[in-house]
Amino acid sequence: MVVRLRRRSQERGMSTAEYTVGTLGACTIGGVLVKIGQSDWFGDLVTGLIEKIPGLLPF
Repeated sequence: MVVRLRRRSQERGMSTAEYTVGTLGACTIGGVLVKIGQSDWFGDLVTGLIEKIPGLLPF
């Protein structure tokens, strides 16, 4: 029983560290996506795709 309690207390920081790494990774990816979304070429790409969609529809 004592061994189990020690293991859990030793692993307590690991979950916090894993959450920190995951949060930093998500924030980094989000920042990159925001930067890409603000670029001119991405806006032109999205506008071009939206303009082509009605021509692809069968009705």
